[in-house]
Amino acid sequence: MITLRRSTLAVAALMLGLAVQEVDAQVGKNMGLLDPNRATREELLALPGLDAALADQIVAGRPWLDMTKLDAALAGKLNEQQREALYRRLWAPLNLNTASKEEILLIPGVGDRMLHEFEEYRPYPALARFDREIAKYVDDAELARLAQYVFVPIDLNSASDEDIMTIPGMGPRMLHEFKEYRPYRNMEQFRREIGKYVDEKEVARLQHYVTIRQ
Repeated sequence: MITLRRSTLAVAALMLGLAVQEVDAQVGKNMGLLDPNRATREELLALPGLDAALADQIVAGRPWLDMTKLDAALAGKLNEQQREALYRRLWAPLNLNTASKEEILLIPGVGDRMLHEFEEYRPYPALARFDREIAKYVDDAELARLAQYVFVPIDLNSASDEDIMTIPGMGPRMLHEFKEYRPYRNMEQFRREIGKYVDEKEVARLQHYVTIRQ
């Protein structure tokens, strides 16, 4: 069986004049990046440049919802080259629609030209749009590498099980809780209901990946 990438399918559909339906999506497939919000202390200590003090600082500062804040926390002990090397192994995915220029430029290998392409296609309704547009400038391997650094928030009230499960750290139990309280009227309701099962920091981390669309 031949498996085609989402971007390949989308381009083929466009060439045939077919409508391309955007679907909800989340973080690109992880290729080995550790999440600073979920990695254990032992996993952090195995990364280049991180000593016990920095590992403890990362754990204590969770959740890291802005990579520029994590970068600033590390800047006192790691130089720019060391931090770039670290971000090839450790990263908290960025919201494609709201990430600042400074955050996007922290992605290893992203310069001003690719920053422009990331921003040009906002707002992204789904990660499929990112795949399709960025594939114009890089090959499949580089597209897959970049995709693991970003995400598009999913709609709490309409996202499929598959899309919800792409949230880092999501499991069957929390999937059930996400769906049990539909329809969500606002984020306050989400925080209240999910806060029954996880602590405040974890609620904030999960909220980072979701939205309620009108």
